[in-house]
Amino acid sequence: MTLRDIRLFGDPVLKSSCDPVLVFDEKLALLAHDLLETTTLISGRAGVAANQIGVGLRGFSWNVDGASGVIFNPRLVEVSGQKRLVTEGCLSLPGLWHETPRFEYARVEGQDAAGNPITLEGTGLMAQMLQHECDHLDGLVYIDRLEPEERKLAMRKLREQDWFMKALNG
Repeated sequence: MTLRDIRLFGDPVLKSSCDPVLVFDEKLALLAHDLLETTTLISGRAGVAANQIGVGLRGFSWNVDGASGVIFNPRLVEVSGQKRLVTEGCLSLPGLWHETPRFEYARVEGQDAAGNPITLEGTGLMAQMLQHECDHLDGLVYIDRLEPEERKLAMRKLREQDWFMKALNG
């Protein structure tokens, strides 16, 4: 069992674009295993991006509606429907939940741990998770997507979090 620590907001790895996976080997299989266990061993986790566990590679795991897995080199190839405000949180910003604009449908194409092509798609939580995790791989966190007034509120609440203040004070 390998449950990896989640990097918290303020860690530079979360604001950096991740590198594409070029080699599909045993080392990548171990990363896939760690990502999946970090997502599935604690209930309520819909996904974890590789940079959230300190690895700057394009990949994430998901656990939505009883389905779970890992995708590498994901590309958000389609979003559609209305952009709606949905309550969203993030493991890298614990304790914060904000109304985040997300499309109703999303489709992602990428590769499994062996390099085979896979497609993920869905509505509801699946669409939200796909957009959220792809953002992570581009160096964005969900508060970067908030509307201006909600973002001000989020930043104010962030400064009130014990974990954030401890990180700032070393």
